[in-house]
Amino acid sequence: MKNLSTRKIMSWTAVLLWMGLIFSLSHQPASESGEMSSGITEIVMETVEQVLPVAEADFDQFEHIVRKNAHFFIYLILGVLVIHALRESGVQSFRRICLAVGICVLYAMSDEFHQLFIAGRSGEVRDVMIDSSGAFVGIIFYWLTGKMLRRNKQKVFHRQQVQG
Repeated sequence: MKNLSTRKIMSWTAVLLWMGLIFSLSHQPASESGEMSSGITEIVMETVEQVLPVAEADFDQFEHIVRKNAHFFIYLILGVLVIHALRESGVQSFRRICLAVGICVLYAMSDEFHQLFIAGRSGEVRDVMIDSSGAFVGIIFYWLTGKMLRRNKQKVFHRQQVQG
């Protein structure tokens, strides 16, 4: 029983730490956030230009894509962490999915609200939608992966029963 409790605490700790990371990224003024995404965009564009020297891209448009994909993937990870923590807490399948989606959507909404109070930042409904989509994809990925692993485990167990 102690092991289960430790796993539950660790999984919720991971959720809270990831939420803290999201909060700290959202707490950056627009100038700092812009510098970070510009730096990442430059690295990605340089890599693309090395792989595809004939490719031409508009930096501003590409940076916008990088920023929106960052929203999606950060919340995809949050979705996976939240549904895992709920699983470790003993929440059952459909309820687990609904709760995980709800927690992630509410956090995305609170994150955008928080940005209303940060210099140069704004709260965007579109970003809540992107964040929520990322979380939903992460939750469904986790659920489907778990389902496939359980199915494979049952097949292996069944083969061992037949052979043994």
